[in-house]
Amino acid sequence: MNAEMIKITEQFVKSILVDDRTGHDYFHIHRVRNLALHIGKIERSNLFIVEMAALLHDTIDDKIMDDPKGAIKHVTSFLHSNGVKSVDTQHIMDIITSLSFKGGNGVPMKSLEGRVVQDADRLDALGAIGIARAFTYGGIKGHVLYDPDIPLRESMTYEQYRYEQSTTINHFYEKLLRLSDKMNTEEGKKIAQQRHVFIEKYLLQFFEEWNGQL
Repeated sequence: MNAEMIKITEQFVKSILVDDRTGHDYFHIHRVRNLALHIGKIERSNLFIVEMAALLHDTIDDKIMDDPKGAIKHVTSFLHSNGVKSVDTQHIMDIITSLSFKGGNGVPMKSLEGRVVQDADRLDALGAIGIARAFTYGGIKGHVLYDPDIPLRESMTYEQYRYEQSTTINHFYEKLLRLSDKMNTEEGKKIAQQRHVFIEKYLLQFFEEWNGQL
């Protein structure tokens, strides 16, 4: 039953994210799923819940969904109609509705499975892939590459994080470089630290080139 449900969910998610160009496409989902299963095995979590939540986590995300409330209903109905137990459906929905960074205003994850999937999602925002995704998302949203006259935001409301114009380089400081300190699991922290250092090295090179240093 679980293996078949995973296959059905893969197709469901692909149908929703097929046209995504923001860096939240199915390749992102695939990476998050693999990371989540890796961490989930170490943490001895419920791997069915972990895999389902990892697969579904961006199908209701307001960064890419025009109608997040409608998307939540759609995903809940999908789970119920395919025979997922009510307690598992609730657990999965609790995870994917609480996962987002939301400008640092997100709520702590209640379950081990939620903490595992959140770490996996955050890890894909770090390292080489994280850098590529940041510039992809910034370009789609019309953010400038960098402007020294646009100050960094030390804190921000959810509305500011989601809708206020900033720069992609600012996003590295406002979100990405904060993620390693927000990891939930020991394995997540270990992987995050390696990817965090990679971003720091990239930014050093970026500013050397920005300032015309040879």
